[in-house]
Amino acid sequence: MPPSLLDTFRVLASFDPPRVSLRGAPWEEYVDWAIAQGLAPLAAYNLQYRLGGAAVPEWVRDRLLAIYQGSANDNVMKLVNFKQMVDDLQGRRLVLFGGAAFADSLYPHVAFRPVTELQLLMRRLDVDGFAGFLSNHEFKPEDAAGSGATKVVSDGRTLILLYSDVFGPQRKEQVSGILERARPMKMYGPSVFRADLEDALLLAVLEQARQGYEVPWLSFLDVRELVTGAKAMGGPYSRPVDVGALLARAAEWRLERALYTSLSIVARLFPEAAADATAAFPPLRRATRELLDRTVVGPVSTPGRSTALKGLERVRRLLTGQ
Repeated sequence: MPPSLLDTFRVLASFDPPRVSLRGAPWEEYVDWAIAQGLAPLAAYNLQYRLGGAAVPEWVRDRLLAIYQGSANDNVMKLVNFKQMVDDLQGRRLVLFGGAAFADSLYPHVAFRPVTELQLLMRRLDVDGFAGFLSNHEFKPEDAAGSGATKVVSDGRTLILLYSDVFGPQRKEQVSGILERARPMKMYGPSVFRADLEDALLLAVLEQARQGYEVPWLSFLDVRELVTGAKAMGGPYSRPVDVGALLARAAEWRLERALYTSLSIVARLFPEAAADATAAFPPLRRATRELLDRTVVGPVSTPGRSTALKGLERVRRLLTGQ
């Protein structure tokens, strides 16, 4: 039997793919879907260098390799430019999270994780000052609606989202905890930090929930690597998750339902990560778990799904407590 879309996804989204033939895989469906989901760079590398082609049509490799090269160039351009801007910035505490913080810490090659935008968390009092600093580098305000960010700026090439009240204006202590626990990212100078592992995982979960799980599947690779301790790397996220701390913060941040949902999706998509994901499940009532499984986890875990979740706004409120 030829591999299904889900089989093809699992093989090509692995950092250590099994040596299997992908002859007869649904390439016409997979290629466009993988590009849209941010999965093409890793898939291209696996096909070209790990699987020796895997009986794949030449057009598939050519198209995916073009995305791989573009991702590498785009990531380097964005991250080098950001470094040049902030390298000498003094006296700030800016916490980089999301794709830009994951590309070098979760993925064996920076090209594997396309960086669509830069996300930075900071004190509310620092948002206007840092936005003003960025304006000196030709960054101009953009519409922040629906992003959850306090401000969004762009220079036409790179979008930077500035967050402060990420849990709402009444929950500033939780943000202060993230800022205090963050670790230095010396490669970007003295003012840029990286969110601690448990905080990074919950921020990724919050982003997924805020978007009603209408997110690229690349986001589920992020969560997979965070909850399994980034075993392919030897960096800041390469350690076991402190499940006690994770669950305590999830409860404090009102993200227990969202954490269960994200980890359940990861457990379904990646059997090798299921043990780590389920070990970090928060203690929800059985009826709540069954509701989330039926209305969110099942539909979202279906590759190639073209219909949006029903009651998307209700899903957002249910999962984020906002």
